[in-house]
Amino acid sequence: MLRDDVLMMLAEQTGYVSGSEISKALGVTRMAVSNAVKALREDGYEIDAVTNRGYRLLRTPGRLTQGEVCAHLPVVRRELVRCFDTIDSTNSYLKREAVQGAPHLLCAVANEQTAGRGRSGRSFTSAPDCGVYLSLLLRPKCQPMEAATLTAHTAVAICRAIEQVSSAEARIKWTNDVLLGERKICGILTELTLEGESAQLDSVVIGVGVNANNRIEDFPEELREKAGSIFSETGERVNRARLAAAMIQELDTMYAAWEQDRFAYLEEYRSRCLTVGREVRVIRGDSVREAFAEQITDDFGLLVRYPDGASETVNAGEVTIRGKDNRYL
Repeated sequence: MLRDDVLMMLAEQTGYVSGSEISKALGVTRMAVSNAVKALREDGYEIDAVTNRGYRLLRTPGRLTQGEVCAHLPVVRRELVRCFDTIDSTNSYLKREAVQGAPHLLCAVANEQTAGRGRSGRSFTSAPDCGVYLSLLLRPKCQPMEAATLTAHTAVAICRAIEQVSSAEARIKWTNDVLLGERKICGILTELTLEGESAQLDSVVIGVGVNANNRIEDFPEELREKAGSIFSETGERVNRARLAAAMIQELDTMYAAWEQDRFAYLEEYRSRCLTVGREVRVIRGDSVREAFAEQITDDFGLLVRYPDGASETVNAGEVTIRGKDNRYL
């Protein structure tokens, strides 16, 4: 859309840019530029206009629009980012696109999901105008089992992105929940697709939902004891477009490192993991065992010790880990 292109041009400038410069660069009339600026102002963008100098962007509302998210990204990254006001699920969207041959590193960002998904088929609350719901399509050349460490790497990448745009100190609950304090502010869902005949890995879709500006009362009542947001835990309202762009760039950086070393983020994951050193409950279906979380193993498993002295390494997807007395952490 023209308004997105105008917004990106304004965001790239530190000073004023004339309407004639914008119209020439975009191949549209001055009137079209003026109308785009008017529409942006109506949506909450503060744009100054000075005769013979042009327009200058003063403030943005942090919307997850194509123009605002991409304004925070390098030009070469923008063409593989698609932003939606409302979508069923960013993961579902990219899985559909992958079947049609969508390219590696295609990213979907949404303001709201109507059918957000978490682990084990659970729903993921995705209210509008509060969070960032983002998925990334990867086409790694590896065996399916090698892709297993991507989820843990993603958790570290999202911690880094959150810390770029806020004063928060993000930590990880094994294996893939990001926390501030002891409240979950982010969930990660990684889905693999295999080729039908060869059973080779065709694509990986990593979905991330970050609670950015939610108030505690914005969450369903059953989630209020464990769910939080950057705002609820720090008192800071973050620019969601900046956060989305930071997430994209950190995920790109993470994947480049992971391609070279499947365990590139292991030590940082260990340093951020809050599960280690705590009494936990290991849940397998109807079986529940008390244990002590001793360490993160070299392949991102969790080594636990049971009261009888026996030890076991549990892996993501096999068990659910809860805190003592069935608390979240």
